[in-house]
Amino acid sequence: MDFNMKKLASDAGIFFTRAVQFTEEKFGQAERTELDAHFENLLARADSTKNWTEKILRQTEVLLQPNPSARVEEFLYEKLDRKVPSRVTNGELLAQYMAEAASELGPTTPYGKTLIKVAEAEKRLGAAERDFIHTASINFLTPLRNFLEGDWKTISKERRLLQNRRLDLDACKARLKKAKAAEAKATTVPDFQETRPRNYILSASASALWNDEVDKAEQELRVAQTEFDRQAEVTRLLLEGISSTHVNHLRCLHEFVESQTTYYAQCYRHMLDLQKQLGSSQGAIFPGTFVGTTEPASPPLSSTSPTTAAATMPVGPSVAGLAPPGEAALRLEEVTPPASGTRKARVLYDYEAADSSELALLADELITVYSLPGMDPDWLIGERGNKKGKVPVTYLELLS
Repeated sequence: MDFNMKKLASDAGIFFTRAVQFTEEKFGQAERTELDAHFENLLARADSTKNWTEKILRQTEVLLQPNPSARVEEFLYEKLDRKVPSRVTNGELLAQYMAEAASELGPTTPYGKTLIKVAEAEKRLGAAERDFIHTASINFLTPLRNFLEGDWKTISKERRLLQNRRLDLDACKARLKKAKAAEAKATTVPDFQETRPRNYILSASASALWNDEVDKAEQELRVAQTEFDRQAEVTRLLLEGISSTHVNHLRCLHEFVESQTTYYAQCYRHMLDLQKQLGSSQGAIFPGTFVGTTEPASPPLSSTSPTTAAATMPVGPSVAGLAPPGEAALRLEEVTPPASGTRKARVLYDYEAADSSELALLADELITVYSLPGMDPDWLIGERGNKKGKVPVTYLELLS
């Protein structure tokens, strides 16, 4: 019990000394030991890394889960060390509603059949989103979170310990400075003409006491300097480890981009398949229309409303399928544009022709396109000057 009380009193004394030193430094009444420029740069880089890692982590969580209530629920499950329950994605929920609507409204009707097709596509999109969230959480969020909850906590602990060692060192320096000043004052010999002989004895005694105090302060200063240097080296090594953290986060960032690329590629394929299904079915229901619109196949020449490539491509099969069964395939040089229904289109991406029946395309160039009866919905006839050939629908944007 006595030992604990002594330790408590010692800790209280150390805390009080540090508080006094800190307060005097804030008011400019005490000097402080400054760290070298390299160490300060390491501290600044570590703080910047921590701050931006937190922001990137929080915003990535928002990207993967926009619902704040769901994020709070997942956070609580993680803190309680419990498994987060499986959650239905928005795409899967939409697919469920569409499937139920098709079942009630009539799965054999055109509307019901389309609802079923779209529901299947949305279900695949939801599954792809679930895989993306899972992959991104493991490969990207988890390493960032481990840094903040592991390495950064260790760095913060050692920095606080270094701050305490610095306060102890500066307090020892101040104590030694005061002791030397008092010793110098005590060793001043009083004037025999103005003082009594007794003062000589008192002065000698005080000088001896202050000399002992100076020796004690110098010993404490050496101990404090050693502890400060040791702690500064430990902290410096941890701060230099931030470079390894950057390398690790860079690798995680590449994995995040790869998973995101895979996710969007899957979404594109699913929607392209759905577009083809809807295009063929709509052509059967509304013959002579453009996919995704109810405009006639040959709009008035004055129509100039811009539309997206995928939503406005005319329906039509490949040139190879133009000829009726039993007849030779129609040659491109024999194809003549219809009197009406030709449109201007802007090329979205470069396209290299696979054979002589196709037309090579360059991004942002303008060509004339038109559809012929019986063409594959994924292709159009394109003309540029005297050149003519098949062009893929997904590479075009109709202008007029």
